[in-house]
Amino acid sequence: MRIPAHSVCTAIRDDIVAGVYERGSRLTEELLARRYGVSRVPVREALRTLEAEGFVVTRRHAGACVAEPTEQEAADLLEMRMLLEPLGASRAAQRRTEAHLKVLRGLVRLGQERARRGNSDDLRSLGGWFHETLAQASGSPALTSMLTQLRHKISWMYAVDAPANPVESWAEHGAIVDAVARGDGERARAVTALHTERSTAAHRLRFNGTGDRPERVRNSQHPVNMPSLRH
Repeated sequence: MRIPAHSVCTAIRDDIVAGVYERGSRLTEELLARRYGVSRVPVREALRTLEAEGFVVTRRHAGACVAEPTEQEAADLLEMRMLLEPLGASRAAQRRTEAHLKVLRGLVRLGQERARRGNSDDLRSLGGWFHETLAQASGSPALTSMLTQLRHKISWMYAVDAPANPVESWAEHGAIVDAVARGDGERARAVTALHTERSTAAHRLRFNGTGDRPERVRNSQHPVNMPSLRH
């Protein structure tokens, strides 16, 4: 069974973000194919996609390597997110479906419940699902794709501190959904801009050598012939 290149791409990207492959390290097709239990063809295609996304660079005499972003490039990503997420929320207010609203409201209920109980373990993943769904509700595949790529790259470059007040943070999520449900694009944009600005302050660069360096994950999340790669 031929494993699609996009599945291999997801596996490699996830491992880059997790720190399995260090910045600047070589990514050889043969070793990657062996690690993920695939042929070199989908690996080659995946590396081309990851180079277009900015996770991989091709160097003379070295081949494909993990990119080494600068602090300015990292800062640019946060600025782009601060511009695009409010735009996505504004579009969502005009284009969302009832299915989108149902998912968004469900995520807000779960997030608010976990926040009140002080159970922060699930809050980060719930927040990720919330913003992914909000982007999809914009009705713009191009914008959704850009925001998804931004989230991946920001997760790679930054560690994020937990909100000082998670209850307040999830109240902001709720206010975004209320504005989207009412079709109030300007309100959705304004509340999302405020929320994004506050969350940006909690981001710490992983690679600038200052502050506490997050523990790096060395083990691959995708063992050879992992079933998830077969879909």
